[in-house]
Amino acid sequence: GHVVGLVGPNGAGKTTLLNLATGMLEPTTGTVRVLGAGPASSPEQLARVGYVAQDTPTYASLSVADHLRFGAHMNPAWDAALAQGRIKQLGLDPRQKAGRLSGGQRAQLALTLAIAKRPELLILDEPIASLDPLARREFLQILMEATAEQELSVVMSSHLVADLERVTDYLIVLDRK
Repeated sequence: GHVVGLVGPNGAGKTTLLNLATGMLEPTTGTVRVLGAGPASSPEQLARVGYVAQDTPTYASLSVADHLRFGAHMNPAWDAALAQGRIKQLGLDPRQKAGRLSGGQRAQLALTLAIAKRPELLILDEPIASLDPLARREFLQILMEATAEQELSVVMSSHLVADLERVTDYLIVLDRK
């Protein structure tokens, strides 16, 4: 139920740490535990973690509705009502191709996909770095609402310490030294 900010200079290991926590990388030494288990130890464990990668990736040729159908197909605890409600709240046209959305809209779509998965832990790798100040504010506001409503735990990396300090309970500083 806490929001943790992860900051540090380029090359300090923020993205590497988050990729280890999501199971996208395996540690060369040691172990990583997420919610008490290995990050990708089972499909059930993968379902417990939501992830938005750096640059909030979406599929340019898929529509907003296609993204939601894909999310529903891939996630056993998918909350279709939540996803549809967020799309409507954001004013996104379900027929619109993701490649034609603004950066802020793509970020909100990616966040919707991650939240509608109903994870226990949400991991966000610099989700607001490329957004303008108004889009950052809206993204963080919706993230905080979802965190409170769903009792999510969140780990979010960013270079924008001023934005993180407004929304985080804890701040972790990584340094390569």
